Amino acid sequence: MTEQTRKTSRWTIWLPLALFAAFVVLVLIGLFRPAGRDVASTLIGKPLPAFDLPPALPERPGLASTAFGKGQPRLLNIFASWCIPCRVEAPQLDRLKRMGVPIDAISVRDRPEDLRGFLAQNGDPFQSIGADDDGKVQLALGSSGVPETYVIDGKGTIRYQHIGEIRPEHLPLILEKLKEAGR
Repeated sequence: MTEQTRKTSRWTIWLPLALFAAFVVLVLIGLFRPAGRDVASTLIGKPLPAFDLPPALPERPGLASTAFGKGQPRLLNIFASWCIPCRVEAPQLDRLKRMGVPIDAISVRDRPEDLRGFLAQNGDPFQSIGADDDGKVQLALGSSGVPETYVIDGKGTIRYQHIGEIRPEHLPLILEKLKEAGR
C-alpha cells in the first residue's frame, strides 16, 4: 500500500465517527437552545378582523369585533377551559380587571359546562365571552394556540400580541402596551 492510500484509508475510517459526533453536537444544541415555536400574528397594527361570536354561556353576552372600536383600549384573551396555561394566567387577568382593565374573551372549542367550572374555579375577569367552536376567529386573528392575549386600541386596531400565559412579570409590559394603545 502506498503512503497516499494509507492516509486516505485512515481518513475514511474516522469519517463516520466525525459525522456522528457532529450529529450529536447538533442534537444537543437543539435540546438546550430550541427554536422558538411562537407564531406572531401578522395583524399587529391592522384592524381586528370582523367577527360576531355567539355567547359561550347563555346567560352572558357574546362578542363581536364592533365592540372594540368604542374609544377605550382593552384586552382580548383567547382561552379554553381545557388549557392548563390558561389556569396559570387566571390570577393575572383577575388582577388586571381589578386595576380597571376591560377584558373580553374568546373561548375556543369549549363546552358551556366546562367553561362554567373553569370560571368558578379560576375567576371570571371577562366582560363578555364569545364561543369560537370551530376556531375560525382564532385563526383569523393569527393566533397559534391558547392562551394568547391581544391589546386592542380604541379604534379596533391590534397593537400587541402576548403569546402564552400572562405571568406576574408580564403585567408591567401589558400595562405599558395598554397605555400606548390609549394615546
